[in-house]
Amino acid sequence: MSTSYKCPYCNICYFSNCNSYSQHVNKCINLYDVSTEESNTEVSEVTDTGRMEKNRMEFPIYEFSQIGYNDDFNRIEERQSVQEIENLPSGSEITDLFEYGDYDADASVSLEVISNIPERFEEILFENVENLQNEDSNIERLQNEDLDVRSESSRNKDSDVEEFPNESYADLMTLVTKYNLNNKAGNAIIKFFNKHFNLSISPLPKNIETGRKYMDKMNLSRLLYYKYRILLFVYDYKKLEIKNKQSYGEQYTGNWWKKVKESISSVAHILSIILYSDVTTTDTLGKRLLHPIYISLDNIPTWRRNKEGAKQLLGYLPILSAKNEREKKSSEFKKLVRETFHNSIKFLLDPLFTNDDNDGDGIELKIDNEIFWFFPRVSTIICDWPEVCTFSLTYKSTNSNYPCHFCLVSKENLNNTRLRDDQIVLRNKENMLQYYNNGTTEKASLEPVFNYFWNIPNINVYVATVPDRMHYLDLGLYRYQIEFTKKLLFEAEGRSLVNKMNRRITLILKHLELKIFSRGLQSIALLTADNYRNLIKVMVFVVDDLLNKDLLEVYVKWNEMYLLNRQETFKESDLKNFQEAIEKWANLFIKLFGQFLNSDFKLPKLHSWVHHIVDTICEFGAINGYTTETYEALHKTYVKIPYHLSNKKDVEEQMMKTIRRKAIIKQNDFKKKFKTPLKFNYSSKLFEFDISEAFEFIDKYKNETNLDEKMIKGLDHFIQSLDSYFDLLKISTAQGCHIKIYRSVTLENRAILRTTNMFHKRPWFSNISVTINDEELFEYQSDNGICYAQTLLITEVFLKKEKSLHLALVQWYDFISKRTPFVYGCPLSVTLENRAILRTTNMFHKRPWFSNISVTMNDEELFEYQSDNGICYAQTLLITEVFLKKEKSLHLALVQWYDFISKRTPFVYGCPLLKLTEVYNFIEIEAIEDIVHIVPRFDKTNEYLVNKYLF
Repeated sequence: MSTSYKCPYCNICYFSNCNSYSQHVNKCINLYDVSTEESNTEVSEVTDTGRMEKNRMEFPIYEFSQIGYNDDFNRIEERQSVQEIENLPSGSEITDLFEYGDYDADASVSLEVISNIPERFEEILFENVENLQNEDSNIERLQNEDLDVRSESSRNKDSDVEEFPNESYADLMTLVTKYNLNNKAGNAIIKFFNKHFNLSISPLPKNIETGRKYMDKMNLSRLLYYKYRILLFVYDYKKLEIKNKQSYGEQYTGNWWKKVKESISSVAHILSIILYSDVTTTDTLGKRLLHPIYISLDNIPTWRRNKEGAKQLLGYLPILSAKNEREKKSSEFKKLVRETFHNSIKFLLDPLFTNDDNDGDGIELKIDNEIFWFFPRVSTIICDWPEVCTFSLTYKSTNSNYPCHFCLVSKENLNNTRLRDDQIVLRNKENMLQYYNNGTTEKASLEPVFNYFWNIPNINVYVATVPDRMHYLDLGLYRYQIEFTKKLLFEAEGRSLVNKMNRRITLILKHLELKIFSRGLQSIALLTADNYRNLIKVMVFVVDDLLNKDLLEVYVKWNEMYLLNRQETFKESDLKNFQEAIEKWANLFIKLFGQFLNSDFKLPKLHSWVHHIVDTICEFGAINGYTTETYEALHKTYVKIPYHLSNKKDVEEQMMKTIRRKAIIKQNDFKKKFKTPLKFNYSSKLFEFDISEAFEFIDKYKNETNLDEKMIKGLDHFIQSLDSYFDLLKISTAQGCHIKIYRSVTLENRAILRTTNMFHKRPWFSNISVTINDEELFEYQSDNGICYAQTLLITEVFLKKEKSLHLALVQWYDFISKRTPFVYGCPLSVTLENRAILRTTNMFHKRPWFSNISVTMNDEELFEYQSDNGICYAQTLLITEVFLKKEKSLHLALVQWYDFISKRTPFVYGCPLLKLTEVYNFIEIEAIEDIVHIVPRFDKTNEYLVNKYLF
């Protein structure tokens, strides 16, 4: 070899003069330091030194050695491969490569020695020149040693393992995998553990990359599937009747299942397959895309199928890239994209339908140790409109002659909500295949590509691509309604009216699981489906008396339609009511916003929802069975997180490794132990005092400047209300009574009642509903026996020789008018999920929050008060626990009551119309029916509406 100098760091570069050698070695030293510090994710396995291979993208692979130096720099500890394009990159490029590259080095490598390398460079160079022959012999020896190491590593790799070496090893990899930690963070944990435990032999891997590779070698027998207990698995069509009327709920009650069952052997069963496909972005800029496809079974009931464990990732469909914009727009490239998609679907599904002719073989499945004969059938395909066009091979342009994938309605009639059935020609396999065979696909706005689903039995792909609520309503039509509302307000009074709407949105009172937009609607384009669902719950109150009656009415009609579409079952009469609700909203939508629907702006989703959704329910059951909310959540698990953990090269392979590791952790992880909140579990004690010191104590603390006015009001009424409650219980003496006042308490239904000055910088005083006793029902105006109040204080009262009292001091709401107590057409009270939170706080995100509650009245009180079907409402002021000597402690909430404004009209648009009274009481926390959302009417004084649009 004619070269004189060989780099001892990269081990692949040779130089004929000292100057070139010096420059190169300085660069290699810096790169080595960068690689040690910045490496944080995985890449491919180590390759031989100096060997150049090509991956499937045909990029040459250059290799850098990760070297651990002693004084002679003659021992290679680890190696690291880095992919690069064509030539050796600059230092900054290498930094990027290493930042996302593999880190195979020992976590204990000494950076102190490395930092001294530049200072000793001249010495190294001099020794290198004088001892060239010794250097060559040393490198040869090291290469032989390296081959021995690789041989051992290969033997270990070939031998599969079934479990982690020890529990500590397993816990570390569980921590790293579950919380998506990169190598850098994981290695820091290893260093911390080894430093502070100082064990002679560490139970942990030498670095996280070693741990990941160990997991890749693990071969668990049950890794490819999980066993889930399915309490109900349906094999055959079930006719659903409610009150002797044909009804539709689960898919197996729909007409499609009935027709398929009649087409197969009587002793066979249907395996109903659901496909979900949606292109999703992997980065914040939306430049990188992946196309996952998932599968589930409609034999499983909806409530169980909507859990993540009832779905499975099939894989990632290929996405073709054009060389330039011209090629991307060419008809040849577009045709290739569609053919590639359908060929990929064919590759995935063909094994299920080979030799399947209804009387053919089908498949056999073992369920509960019994063999069943099934015929797999694709029932529904869930996706957004662009993907629907890909499956059905219809044109994606809304300006095409026939934009609807369901039918052949012309674009001129696409926004026509009054089409008759005889004006709609449905697409099916027969008429679309005829267009294809005749070479006239453009006449039906159909792509000239053979549709794979034409070969699959028992599926009309144009009907099976069902409208999805999230994409069609939340992110579709409702988004347009919000956008058009802003335009309408702007045209009416300019920016001022739009700003007024935004201010109203920010002033909506907080409620559990209701997200409030603290800055209004800044950018509609950034809103998610969940954001729109939260807007649906409050926009009726925002537009109330904002512009005109039609604007309010379109939101009322939308909510009526939206609540109906969420029903679990539909009778024929329900479908009729649903269709009427859709048409009422759609006609008002066109009337109000028609000016924004010009000839170039078509809404195929509006057409599909108006004319095809009811038929879809009859065919495939209730809409809840084919929504994409839970599928969208899978993108985070199977796309976004694995992608961000990759080094952006060979992405799919690395993502599958990450998913596999998570599956390993899932099998090895211990079952979660959920902490169940206990009844009357108080938290955050505010005050504690004896009853004998009550006046002095309250006078002292109510003057604190940081107390919310509601809490001050609760303290002002505390003693008087407690005396009244003692009289009610016939407690003759309060001697020895001890009182504790808390910020929050957990109710029996695990809801949390709060009365606090400061919860995330804002007060929170929970509103409650209280059921009225039967004897009181006719004394008060109520919401079907329910009264409403706001909690002011939560207290526990300890009495001698008595059980403690758990009380809440509340301020009652009352109906504003008996004539019109309800507005806005809302259904009955809200049923919150577990862990609902009742709040009474001065500051929650810089705003007070005193929860409103509903209280069920006793039967004897039902006729004494006007109520909402036996429910009264109040606002909580304080939550308290009263300790009495020889008595059980009292768990109470101090509340201020609401009342109906009018007895003649207690409801306006179906919602209770209330006013806040000056009536305060302690009530037992057990009496609280639920936490409710009460919204003040804008530009009105002491008028409140109970929000019944929560879902």
